[in-house]
Amino acid sequence: MPVQLVLNANEKNGHKPVKIFTNEVDPQALQQLRNIAALPFVYSHIAAMPDVHVGIGATVGSVIPTKGAIIPAAVGVDIGCGMNAVRLSLKAHQLPDNPKVLRTAIEKAVPVGFAEHKRETVKASSISALDVGIDKIVGKHAGIMKMIKQFRQTWARQLGTLGGGNHFIEICLDENQDVWVMLHSGSRGIGNCIGRYFIELAKKDMHREYGHLPDKDLSYLVEGTQHFADYVEAVSWAQDYAMLNRREMMRLVVEALKTVLPSFELTKEAINCHHNYVEQETHFGEQVYITRKGAISAQQGQLGIIPGSMGAKSYIVRGKGNGESFCSCSHGAGRKMSRMEAKRKFDSHDLVLQTEGIECRKDKGVVDEIPAAYKDIEAVMAYQSDLVEVVHTLRQIVCVKG
Repeated sequence: MPVQLVLNANEKNGHKPVKIFTNEVDPQALQQLRNIAALPFVYSHIAAMPDVHVGIGATVGSVIPTKGAIIPAAVGVDIGCGMNAVRLSLKAHQLPDNPKVLRTAIEKAVPVGFAEHKRETVKASSISALDVGIDKIVGKHAGIMKMIKQFRQTWARQLGTLGGGNHFIEICLDENQDVWVMLHSGSRGIGNCIGRYFIELAKKDMHREYGHLPDKDLSYLVEGTQHFADYVEAVSWAQDYAMLNRREMMRLVVEALKTVLPSFELTKEAINCHHNYVEQETHFGEQVYITRKGAISAQQGQLGIIPGSMGAKSYIVRGKGNGESFCSCSHGAGRKMSRMEAKRKFDSHDLVLQTEGIECRKDKGVVDEIPAAYKDIEAVMAYQSDLVEVVHTLRQIVCVKG
């Protein structure tokens, strides 16, 4: 479907238009979009994806093009969070009758929640490359180191770990009964600290320069300043870290599955893609900073991953390069209720019912991730038919949560 709703530009106030690829947007999210569109450095328009919902300052499911400034809180604290998926040369009938065997193997190989590896698992050369970058960053911003105990050991041992919240590892089947491994994670504790550190720097800079902003979570760093350059360097490092984290985690999962499955090969890597990040791109003839907060790149022909909730379908998609969305699409189903609301409304019994047939945690610790807390992924996909085409439809049979 094309753009469903437009918040028109206001020339008097300098507001840019907002183009929304759904007509199901709550009032708070609409106001957040208006607040972003009022910032003087926004380029062309804001694009909101079909999974759009309220975030902190910036709306989740938004694509924000800017010239001369970046909003650290729009990138967020899970810098480089994203997806990875690979297809195995196995069919559904080759999986064990008891899927818990798969879940147990994965959980033994990949630390979840706040846990980390007991030793570094990534190649020494990869760690050394990251060392050079982070040493340069903390050499200028020592406060980042103070935010993590055993700083270097922690970020090195968290490579190849899942984290908590909505992060997951899944075994899925596609429409051909082919087996896939799909996972979702980001830059772990170090990315969180970098994000929080520069968000606070931006707030301090804004307060010093302007005294008061309508929404302090939209505080920004201005190109040409030292803090801007340092943030670009740090966020780029965190995005590289997130990419490596997913690669390492996938390696560990595949190795673990080899111990409990028949011999197999990897037949297709769908993509390793961010959905919380910023990078320079060219749109409408201008080079701009594109911040995708809960959105993935969907350039013409580019493969991407759009996951559903714990009990819903997920999709491997191919981008259509739609200019109005800045060649983007949704990053998932999108929440329709907050975590606190989900915990108030549902319990572990509801979770058991809604995840029937899926091997996963079904305790109160993950009730906030219950499928009913999310939008209907099929409706979300229908709204973005102008943005992507579906290549594969996946359904999970095992889900590992943090």
